[in-house]
Amino acid sequence: MRITSTAVSLNVDDVPASSAFLARHFGFREEMAADGFASLTREDAGVNVVFLRRGLATLPADQRDVPAAGLILAFVVDDLEGELHRLQDEGVVITMPLTVEEWGERAFQVRDPNGVIVQLVDWKG
Repeated sequence: MRITSTAVSLNVDDVPASSAFLARHFGFREEMAADGFASLTREDAGVNVVFLRRGLATLPADQRDVPAAGLILAFVVDDLEGELHRLQDEGVVITMPLTVEEWGERAFQVRDPNGVIVQLVDWKG
């Protein structure tokens, strides 16, 4: 098997709101979009983020109404403090303050309008 690209798909209630949040605050751009669907990319992210509207008939019945929950969309960044200050200046609510773990991970979190957790991380250790 050869993998040519990677994507994570998240079921949300308001696709345009999540798409706009990633575009505005994290530099993603919509690569494709339709009613109930948006695929966002960043050349340096290594993954596309796909938002699907909950209830889409194209999803299997056991998946279509399940919201994105229990996961963290994490991005490793070069300047964690700089990103923290930038997001605060942009009015984004920090839902988990900058935390330092004993194994060297430093991270903070925000949530998009649909409650999707976005975590920015770096490793100092």
